[in-house]
Amino acid sequence: MTEPPAPGQSGPELPTPELPTPELPGLDLGRLAAHLGTGPLTGELIPGGRSNLTYRVTDGAHRWVLRRPPLGHVLATAHDMTREHRVISALAGTAVPVPAVELLCEDTDVIGAPFYLMEEVPGQALRHRDQCPWLTPDKARALSDRLVDVLADLHAVDPADVGLTDFGRPEGFLTRQVTRWGKQLDASRSRELPGIDELRDRLGATVPRSARATIVHGDYRLDNVLVTEDPVDISAVLDWEMATLGDPLADVGLLCVYWNGIGAREDDPVTGTVPTLPGFTGAGEMVRRYAERSGADVTDLDWYTAFAYFKLAVILEGIHFRFTRGKTVGAGFDQIGHLTLPLVRQGLAATAGER
Repeated sequence: MTEPPAPGQSGPELPTPELPTPELPGLDLGRLAAHLGTGPLTGELIPGGRSNLTYRVTDGAHRWVLRRPPLGHVLATAHDMTREHRVISALAGTAVPVPAVELLCEDTDVIGAPFYLMEEVPGQALRHRDQCPWLTPDKARALSDRLVDVLADLHAVDPADVGLTDFGRPEGFLTRQVTRWGKQLDASRSRELPGIDELRDRLGATVPRSARATIVHGDYRLDNVLVTEDPVDISAVLDWEMATLGDPLADVGLLCVYWNGIGAREDDPVTGTVPTLPGFTGAGEMVRRYAERSGADVTDLDWYTAFAYFKLAVILEGIHFRFTRGKTVGAGFDQIGHLTLPLVRQGLAATAGER
């Protein structure tokens, strides 16, 4: 299967330490401390995530990052901690920068959901221009190139070399993706969305033939990597919840959508405005660099871009669905629902070859 269901094994109920710990939505620090055998823990929700939840946790001597699924309305197979843990572990030692993973816990009695711990890596996810006053035009260009090169390096990894030959089914990948995201749409449908079914039908009728199969990240973008300042570099690629084996151009099309902005908004709440700073290369130049590095034929990239608009529209509609039911933690979620229809319109334009 491309994305097997998330495990949910039960286990013994863990005692809670006598010392009180601050409340943190989605993470019981007392139970986590008991499970890890540490002293009292403190933690904080790392802002910016729109799906799986990410926390910074410490016992005073050690620091970790914890990932768990969202609090409610979890679509089947969409938030599998085991798969994230597996792909990050497999990529350790390759040219793709990833954090070291420390622990996978499938026992839902600990914090109420499966989770994993990984090392805290230096660097920051760049989402807003005011985060990076140090980003000169030369550094911005270097970061643009590095972002493309890391993606090409990921697509160059042979799944057999890292034990991921059974991580997905590349045959028929694109057709299944259109079907899968259509089902995700239906599972989160709570309002009228003019044009989204037409976009799904156009994509399904014009699926291109995949030239090759690789490990794909599934949500590769600037704010899903950690960036260091001096020297400017990518220290880790994060958020592997959608990773599988499939057509690498799906990653390229999605990167272009994120790079060009969502709904032509200056206050983009999804990817921020960092790529609008002086020095960053345009999406077209990034595609050319990727093609040179990977040898890929990017002739049919319009379809992949249109599919990326559709996929992102479905993801945001799912987040909007959870937000309206009070099942999502963090700031900015009240704006997410306004982006779905602009994405649908851009996707329809891309299917017609309009950029």
